[in-house]
Amino acid sequence: MLNIIKKIFGSENEREVLRIKKIVETVNSHEEDFAGKSIDNLRDRIFSLKQEVKNYEDIDSVIPEVMAIGREASKRMLGLRPFDVQILGAIVLHEGKIAEMKTGEGKTLVAALTVVLNSLFQSVHVVTVNDYLARRDALWMSPIYLSLGLTVGVLNNDKSYMVIANNEKQEEELIDSLRQEVYKCDVIYGTNSEFGFDYLRDNMKYSIEEVVQTSHSFAIVDEVDSILIDEARTPLIISGPSDSSVIDYKQINDLSKTLVDEDLTKDEKTKQVFILDSGIEKIEKSLGLANLYDPSNLITLHAINQALRAIHMYERDKDYVVQENKIIIIDEFTGRLMPSRRWGEGLHQAVEAKERVDVEEENQTLASISIQNYFRMYNKLAGMTGTADTEALEFKNIYDLQVVVVPTNAPMIREDLNDLIYRTESEKFQAILENIVQFNQSRNPVLVGTISVEKSVEFSVELKKRNIVHQVLNAKNHESESEIIAQAGKLGAVTIATNMAGRGTDIKLGGNIDFILQDKSLNKNEILSEIENEKSEILELGGLIVLGTERHESRRIDNQLRGRSGRQGDPGRSQFFVSMEDDLMRLFGSERISSMMTKFGWKDGEPIEHKMITGSLENAQKKVEARNFEMRKYLIEYDDVQNKQREVIYGLRNKLLIDEEVSEILTNILDNVIQNIEVNFDDPDNLSDLDQESIINSLGFSIEESFSSVSALENVIIKKVSEKTASLGEHFIPVSKYILITTLDMTWKDHLLNMDYLRDSVGLRAYGQKNPLNEYKKEGFEMFKVMMEGLYFDALKSFLIVEPISNEELERLESERNKQEKVEFLSDTDILESENDVDFVQKEEDNKNKDEENRNKKLMNKAKMEKDKVKRRNLEKQKKKHKRKQRK
Repeated sequence: MLNIIKKIFGSENEREVLRIKKIVETVNSHEEDFAGKSIDNLRDRIFSLKQEVKNYEDIDSVIPEVMAIGREASKRMLGLRPFDVQILGAIVLHEGKIAEMKTGEGKTLVAALTVVLNSLFQSVHVVTVNDYLARRDALWMSPIYLSLGLTVGVLNNDKSYMVIANNEKQEEELIDSLRQEVYKCDVIYGTNSEFGFDYLRDNMKYSIEEVVQTSHSFAIVDEVDSILIDEARTPLIISGPSDSSVIDYKQINDLSKTLVDEDLTKDEKTKQVFILDSGIEKIEKSLGLANLYDPSNLITLHAINQALRAIHMYERDKDYVVQENKIIIIDEFTGRLMPSRRWGEGLHQAVEAKERVDVEEENQTLASISIQNYFRMYNKLAGMTGTADTEALEFKNIYDLQVVVVPTNAPMIREDLNDLIYRTESEKFQAILENIVQFNQSRNPVLVGTISVEKSVEFSVELKKRNIVHQVLNAKNHESESEIIAQAGKLGAVTIATNMAGRGTDIKLGGNIDFILQDKSLNKNEILSEIENEKSEILELGGLIVLGTERHESRRIDNQLRGRSGRQGDPGRSQFFVSMEDDLMRLFGSERISSMMTKFGWKDGEPIEHKMITGSLENAQKKVEARNFEMRKYLIEYDDVQNKQREVIYGLRNKLLIDEEVSEILTNILDNVIQNIEVNFDDPDNLSDLDQESIINSLGFSIEESFSSVSALENVIIKKVSEKTASLGEHFIPVSKYILITTLDMTWKDHLLNMDYLRDSVGLRAYGQKNPLNEYKKEGFEMFKVMMEGLYFDALKSFLIVEPISNEELERLESERNKQEKVEFLSDTDILESENDVDFVQKEEDNKNKDEENRNKKLMNKAKMEKDKVKRRNLEKQKKKHKRKQRK
């Protein structure tokens, strides 16, 4: 019945496309009008529309006109006339939906048209999968933006740029700019991590002038499935040094290596290792422990588990690389290095110990947010990719995003062959090499997709033995990415690549004209003619050949690799090679596949090709995708709890950055302190001496005047606050802001650590027939209430104990600090030792030589410089003591 209805009325996607096509027809009707206008006229019209548009609803009324202006600007500045399907895709993005567009359909230009339209109201963030694409796309589309009077910014790791037109060179270029200036641009290109970390860093600033990210109006996410789904398994975290770890990771690593396979069980699906009884006995004997699972040994047990995971589950050149004595993670979905990311919970330290590089200290979370919750802050969100439809349900449930499949401009004629399945990996390896040699002899360009750096190197070694010229693109030589991709479509080219070649890369048959013309001595017309001739020859040979050496656990990653071939109606061919020893087949392939192999009478060295087996492989991939979806769902459900708390804290913090809000917040803090004291006493109007002593201890500052009731106490504290405000004078606002923000940050940091501990332990509640998530919500809420109460008391105390100093005293302190900066600091242990040594020297100085005396004088100076640090440490201890009393 449903199929009959679809045939009559069309599917939901078909109806949506039909509706938007009517708007596209209106856009086309404006084309002739704008063709006769100068680029100055077009820019003036955009400027006047900016004055008229007050909200996103106003934009809807000018869609046809602005789209026509954008198309005309593209024709003149880039020599590209956007197709009707590109206009259709741009309207899909404007409506806050996901446009699924095949490779080579010009998604970069589609996003630019949407940017021009939405910049009429507020700035637009265009999110890319890496820094290179952010720079490339911004420079590529900037002629359109600049010609229409729009400003363009780019965010990269530790760098930010603005795009300007260099009239002498007749090209656009990037100039270094402050991040604040970049965020004022009409369009900003950057990666999801740059936007997300800027948000977190803004909420750690001490001045409103330092805040860079002022709004979350509209974001267009390129390769939306990669960013909002694949990368959403890992939250964005800013961390800082924690207390020194008591674990010797190198010793734990050596101990873990003594365990053999008989002492362990491994779960490769979840990358976990479990210790059997024989392994436990070995560990207890080596460490001299009576019971490894005793609560006092949990830290050691956790470190051993992480060391075993590092040894048995994480592979060099697949999960990470070693560069410059550091462990750098490889993104499993993009194949790119992630130098700024570290595994948590001691796993990174375990891998460092395994590889014998310097083991860095563990970090503590200072600020964090999930990818999902960051992008859900935007008023409007849209995305584009070639592979979104398989995840349409998740996009709808989590982000409320509808997927619209945009038709291609020309029919897709690429030939996607069934998978070839081999018994062993070595047989598969030889078959792939034979295919590469065969297509190389026929002069077809060949792209070989591997899943790891290690595999790409293995293929490269074998091809060198066969004297086949080729290029390798992996995480170790990513600097040459643009050059390798530019030449990957040339006649006879062979390119071996990890997943890096799967997204955002456009392999043009015959070669990339822009890259070739970087050599200014070449004649443009001659080069164009050569490229066209070469392209025609490749098309006759059957186009680009894509060979997949292994199925990825996600169908979308495989489809991205296939999508490098057959762009814009070109012919092409893709095929995957699989062996029964591949990870996907071992871990998730069903017994059904093996039984089918037996029925087919499988012989050594012979591949099996059957649609049924390819279907079984896709079912295995669906199992992995379902597991990954559960992981993402788990992450967001837990982060939603913290997200509500984060909104409260960041809201309060942002208020503190505004001078006018400080007095009001201080008053609110005082009110909350009084309320918290009041509820702890049955008769707040009649306090005993013991009650008064208890209150003074909890407040943490001295109160000279007596008080018999909470209301009298309130008057006393109000008087102290007024006196402190008057004594601070003109310094009241800056000092108050600094004290309150610092107290808030320290309290929030401790709370995040406690929430991490709660999250790690709450899973055990399931054994008591309790829902871990509900327990986490309930206890997280109680912890947040306790944290806020402690925050109010600490903030009030910190404000009242601060003392103003004169300008002369300030100059003296600054002078002392400048002198101290030239002296080397010691650790806390050395300070204590030095103080003991000094006392001993004073008593026994006749028995010490002159050099020893000088040494101790130096130590005295260093110890003196650390007095403030010791005082702060004591204050922290007092804080914790008062908190414990409050909880009781």
